[in-house]
Amino acid sequence: MDVAKLVESFLGSQRDPNTGKTTGGQNGLPSGLVGGAAAGGLIALIAGNKKARKLGGKAIKYGGMAAVAGLAYKAYSDWQQQKPSGTEPSPKALPKPTPGSGFDVENDQDATGRDLRLGLMRAMISAANCDNHIDSDEHKRIRAQVDALGLGADEKAMLYEYFGEPSDPAAIAALARTTEQKAELYLASCLSIDPDTAEEQSYLNALADHMALPQGLRGHLDAEAAAVRTEVD
Repeated sequence: MDVAKLVESFLGSQRDPNTGKTTGGQNGLPSGLVGGAAAGGLIALIAGNKKARKLGGKAIKYGGMAAVAGLAYKAYSDWQQQKPSGTEPSPKALPKPTPGSGFDVENDQDATGRDLRLGLMRAMISAANCDNHIDSDEHKRIRAQVDALGLGADEKAMLYEYFGEPSDPAAIAALARTTEQKAELYLASCLSIDPDTAEEQSYLNALADHMALPQGLRGHLDAEAAAVRTEVD
């Protein structure tokens, strides 16, 4: 399975077939993808409001899943050092986590033994659908979009599996193997929605409860997510 290609399709970036590098359009946005995914990948198709679609299209895509790790690492470090979070000039331009920090999403596995990037995708999908707004027509549209992306059978099957699952904070919490992974999964969930509804707030509360996040860590993660939303606005 090509996890990198799967993640790129999900977030809205793609590879140049000649160079193998990710490509983008004006202002770093992706180009060449079809349908609704052109604005921000498959995550944009399931986001329930305009701001969430913007988050899916910009906030994470610039650095891929590594951006999630960078934000979570910053929040985690601030929590350990008792420093405020979300105060950096550009939260989307944080440095990569240091080797051995526990925040290496491209070389890490979740509690099921799968690539952690798949777990982050699953977390984002679950959070984005926490208000159960994806009906049968939406599922058909998503399936058509997946079919149009030119993915392999394994990649398609994985996406169908994740999009077909009910929103379940307990299942997402169970993916975490370490406290660092809890931070990454929680932050990925925060970045997939704009938690200004009762359903979204309830989902994040349940996710944090099931994860049993250490005292104070959630506040730092929430602050980083809020800083990204402010920058995207």
